[in-house]
Amino acid sequence: MKQLFCFLILLFCMSFSYEALAQEERATPKSGEGISGFLQRNGRTGKAYYQEFLELNKKQLRGKEELRLGVKYLLPPLKKGSGNTAASSNSSASNSSASNSSARSGNKTIREPLFGKSLAEVKVTGNRLKGACFYVVSGHGGPDPGAIGRIGSVELHEDEYAYDVALRLARNLMEEGAKVYIIIQDAKDGIRDDQYLNNSKRETCMGDPIPLNQVARLRQRCEKINALYQKDRKSYTYCRSIFLHVDSRSKSHQTDVFFYHAPKSVNGKRLATTMKNTFESKYDRHQPNRGFSGTVSPRNLYVLANSSPAGVFVELGNIQNTFDQRRFVMSSNRQALAKWMMEGFITDYKKSK
Repeated sequence: MKQLFCFLILLFCMSFSYEALAQEERATPKSGEGISGFLQRNGRTGKAYYQEFLELNKKQLRGKEELRLGVKYLLPPLKKGSGNTAASSNSSASNSSASNSSARSGNKTIREPLFGKSLAEVKVTGNRLKGACFYVVSGHGGPDPGAIGRIGSVELHEDEYAYDVALRLARNLMEEGAKVYIIIQDAKDGIRDDQYLNNSKRETCMGDPIPLNQVARLRQRCEKINALYQKDRKSYTYCRSIFLHVDSRSKSHQTDVFFYHAPKSVNGKRLATTMKNTFESKYDRHQPNRGFSGTVSPRNLYVLANSSPAGVFVELGNIQNTFDQRRFVMSSNRQALAKWMMEGFITDYKKSK
């Protein structure tokens, strides 16, 4: 009788353990995915799921709210009666479109092949940039690699790293309901998580070959932006361009991200200042003992002077400096740069209303 009782207790414990394990569900985020998009993809939308996820995974996150690639995160248990909320969500965010994307209106999804096969489908998970339009431009490209840094025998080309950050930024903006044009394009690369990005000369200006001559190259992208802007200004009250570059200085010169605006552009100055303040707050939060020395200044750069929408020119760091190179070669850092710039745009968009 005693043996039978012990057996029943053991059976009960095994059943309870199995049920508990069955209810524990984990998933791994995709490259470029934020917490909201990750939870929606796994059928959990809303603030309650978001806060519960943060509590369950606070030791696994980068900072407090940034996902790490390759980590299996514990998902909040599905609430009874909720069903698959990712499939039934009626987000008020509008469909947006990139330069050559096609939107599926039924489920708020944008298809942008430039992001690569695994990330081509972009779910619009927010509406904080609904009604805004952006022209995202990565520096150099085609026959011009821009600045070149080195880690050992490996060359780091400015145009490749600026392009990867540009794609990540464009995707983040789309997820928040914005209309986004990717001005410089590479049909093959997509968003990459490699440390060392392969160099190529495939980049085009929205399909047109990029000239080697510097003035012709800059004029080409400005003319493309201006032609689009003439149409977009009728539908969007907030149109902004962003030019992404990587600086080249002496190896010993470590720099933070810094921002330029056209000398007489009120909106450009406000945007650059908002970006700088956003980065400063992020550094205060994630690296409180480091400080942030990024700057905002006016500069009469060709692309800022000759493109019609207000814009900001961003130097992401010094490609020659060992410490700055970590900002480029680590994909998580490239994603953080994109996310923080997106948050800067959101803040500036609110100020413009």
